[in-house]
Amino acid sequence: MPPSDRVRDHAGQGATTVAAHRARRRLRADQARQLADLLRHQLLSGGFEDGTLPHETTLATDYGASRNTVRQALDLLRAEGLVDRLPGVGTVVVARKYPHGLDRLMGLAETLREHGTVTNEVRTMGPAPAPHPVAERLHVPPGTDVLYIERLRRLNGLPLSLDLTYIPLDIGTALLGADLENTDVFRLLESITGQGLGHAEITLEAVNADAHSAAVLEAPRGAAVLMLERLTHLADGRPVDLEFIRFRGDRITMSGLLHRSL
Repeated sequence: MPPSDRVRDHAGQGATTVAAHRARRRLRADQARQLADLLRHQLLSGGFEDGTLPHETTLATDYGASRNTVRQALDLLRAEGLVDRLPGVGTVVVARKYPHGLDRLMGLAETLREHGTVTNEVRTMGPAPAPHPVAERLHVPPGTDVLYIERLRRLNGLPLSLDLTYIPLDIGTALLGADLENTDVFRLLESITGQGLGHAEITLEAVNADAHSAAVLEAPRGAAVLMLERLTHLADGRPVDLEFIRFRGDRITMSGLLHRSL
């Protein structure tokens, strides 16, 4: 075989080896991500009652994975701030997320009442001209004053969400003297209007925290937060509460019960 052919043949074998190595790494990364998802569910559902995960060898056996895959999965969970490794103890749960249901129209305190006390720090409150998108959704003329409220909401003292709320002023005026620090707006709206809330339109997406939101939520600047946009209507159909809620993604998980209909 000519030297040039031997060089090409060797180069081809090297390329094949590199490609195979990359494929193995990619496969292990995929498996680690899959295992992290399974373990995350266990963490969030209280599957590790004493707060300590089984040994890596046990996890590898239970989930049919290699030790390297288990380590990579635990690294992913550690990067999320859910677990940490303590010398002489092992991998322990260091943070938890609280469930927020999406299949019932409830205030935050109602939703999380089993998990602790929700308190509200009212940062801004007062009449303000409604921007056109707000006016359109609340069915008021553009530029009309609405009640604007900005609240930092805490669960057991930890920052959980930053809520920006717009309410028509004919209803919102009655909120000016209300106890917003300890009462959900939903309950107050039902009391003021004399009717129950009917339904809400919601949109949920992940956004990067701006400098202001990050500072208020005590989260790293640019961290991903869950942004819930919710327009709530009274039982008679009138829109009364437009909210933009930024949740710390490391402290909340959204869930719901869906039924298939064709």
